[in-house]
Amino acid sequence: MSEMKDDIKGLDEDMADPNLVLISAENEKVTISKKVALMSELVKTMAEGDKEESEIPLPNVKAPVLKKVTQYMKYHHDNPPKEIDKPLKSASMNEVVSQWDADFVDVDQELLFELILAANYMDIKPLLDLTCAKVASLIKGKTPEQIRKTFSIQNDFTPEEEEAVRQENKWAEES
Repeated sequence: MSEMKDDIKGLDEDMADPNLVLISAENEKVTISKKVALMSELVKTMAEGDKEESEIPLPNVKAPVLKKVTQYMKYHHDNPPKEIDKPLKSASMNEVVSQWDADFVDVDQELLFELILAANYMDIKPLLDLTCAKVASLIKGKTPEQIRKTFSIQNDFTPEEEEAVRQENKWAEES
């Protein structure tokens, strides 16, 4: 009986786990297991649209960012990420997500924003949630002046305009 069971295979099982090649904006190729790559809804749609295709171009994702994204997908393929509570209960990422995730998003702002764009473009919701939570943690509990400094934002309000906005939105500071 067990011999027969070994002979019975699903349609995809004879191909084991094929690889896909993701191609960055710079035409750099990153090879990844198809099962892992399907965490991206964009890749999933493209791979299912042309089952023979083994290369997926991602012209909106730079090579270093793509490598980081595939690192995330490989880790979380076997360790599904937990839902992130909203609003964040702490400005410390270690208290909000797993240590691995906290370390993963402990990057400079430029890479963080590139990861947000890549997660959005590739449609990887858990990665988008994680990277946006990191940005939220950088803002949590800070004054507008501190936030402007953190993100190098120029204040284009006159002092009078800023005070008018504060008065209109006083209710938001009370919560």
